[in-house]
Amino acid sequence: MTPEDYVQQKAAASGSSFYYAFLFLPKPRRAAITAFYAFCREVDDVVDEVSDPGVAMTKLAWWQNEVRQAFAGQASHPVMQALMPHVPVYGLRQEQLQAVIQGCQMDLEQTRYLDYPGLQRYCHLVAGVVGEVSARIFGQTDERTTEYAHTLGLAFQLTNIIRDVGEDAMRGRIYLPVNELQRFDVKAHEVLQRVYSDRFTALMKFQAERAHQLYDQAMALLPAADLRAQKPGLMMASIYRTLLREIEDENFQVLHQRISLTPLRKLWLAWKVQALGRV
Repeated sequence: MTPEDYVQQKAAASGSSFYYAFLFLPKPRRAAITAFYAFCREVDDVVDEVSDPGVAMTKLAWWQNEVRQAFAGQASHPVMQALMPHVPVYGLRQEQLQAVIQGCQMDLEQTRYLDYPGLQRYCHLVAGVVGEVSARIFGQTDERTTEYAHTLGLAFQLTNIIRDVGEDAMRGRIYLPVNELQRFDVKAHEVLQRVYSDRFTALMKFQAERAHQLYDQAMALLPAADLRAQKPGLMMASIYRTLLREIEDENFQVLHQRISLTPLRKLWLAWKVQALGRV
């Protein structure tokens, strides 16, 4: 299996909304974003699939060294072998990849966030930087597009947090800020034991409204000059925001299930953006 085959298989197997947006890209850009996304999946899977935190931390340290070696011309993992040819083409930097790994390390070191600013720092590493790199690969020409990409990445991550409250609780993690749990009188043990209440619903409505505001802010920040190039991000925005609305329609029944969109619906939403040029 070639490195290119490996990253293609890794990206396709994830079933992520991101994959459907990649399908509409020209081949060189599609190859670059697929390799980068496979890298993100590799390091994220360390946290989600390795039960021993010590082992997971060791694996992430290995990835930190692998990134350093790859930028020194000695990539050994197929993901890095597939990604490195695209690095000079799109101006990707080692510190961007290291930031993604650092965000995954936070998952091993921290299971609670005291407030929203603290959560934002985590989201910046695992989503904002990903958005920044993706925007470059998609064809960014205006520096202002970076702020759009960071804002949209934050919206995506908050949507993920809302969707995954129950799954995260099973791993002992609560990403909802502690001071906001307190504000809505939702106890941590209620989330961990997956107990619904009107208070929980009110808390989740507050989280969803914040995410919607970020989607609106991101759309307002996207420069007209990069509108066409950033279509893949707009496709993902359409898919993720539709998912958020679906969760709202289900009255935030996220503690016992993972609400999702079908692959066909994701493809349809992506195609609509491709055809109409807007979300």
